[in-house]
Amino acid sequence: MPIAFLAPTDHTTPFPDVAEALSEPNGLLMAGGNLAPRRLLSAYRHGVFPWYEEGEPILWWSPDPRCVIWPEELKISRSLRKTLRSGRYRVTENAAFRDVMQQCGAPRAGSSGTWITLAMLDAYSELAAVGAATSVEVWQDDTLVGGLYGIELGRVFIGESMFARASDASKVALAHLVGTGRHHVIDCQLENDHLLSLGATTITRQAYSALLDHYTDGAHERFARLFDY
Repeated sequence: MPIAFLAPTDHTTPFPDVAEALSEPNGLLMAGGNLAPRRLLSAYRHGVFPWYEEGEPILWWSPDPRCVIWPEELKISRSLRKTLRSGRYRVTENAAFRDVMQQCGAPRAGSSGTWITLAMLDAYSELAAVGAATSVEVWQDDTLVGGLYGIELGRVFIGESMFARASDASKVALAHLVGTGRHHVIDCQLENDHLLSLGATTITRQAYSALLDHYTDGAHERFARLFDY
């Protein structure tokens, strides 16, 4: 079945049912549209996220299975516990949201590009301004050395990316997020060995959709009302 392709000016066409997402590539649901706040909020509420590169149309994904971390199952190693007790780092929330995104989008080894475009920086910064997106910053003295950011809807945190420029810095950010006690589940979207080593597991797309239904607490609708379009 071909995927839907929306015009860039289309703010209103709803997302297809996530069960219609392709199995190959895993989770591709729709293309096109835009990154307007209401579109993004609708996407995350329905278990969909954008992932594309500069010069491509926006691609919208809902993979099956979904990688999540249950906060009580986060694995904190002995060395990480030592780091957390050491006072080496200072942790803040939402003190440098855009800087965290830019660091997460910096080219990685073997790559010269980034998937975090200027349009994404602007769009997620709009969400952060109303509390729908959150960043965690890890500082060594006055230098930003690690962090993460994502969407916060009720008791669901949808992690977008993390980075580290010093030992354990991204893990410290994740441990802080879990330690706030605000979240029933942390969505990591796609599994990898690093996340699995931290205690992540996978659940079905259907189970993830049920979590969104139960734990987002109407946050999507409340945030959406703050935008005119």
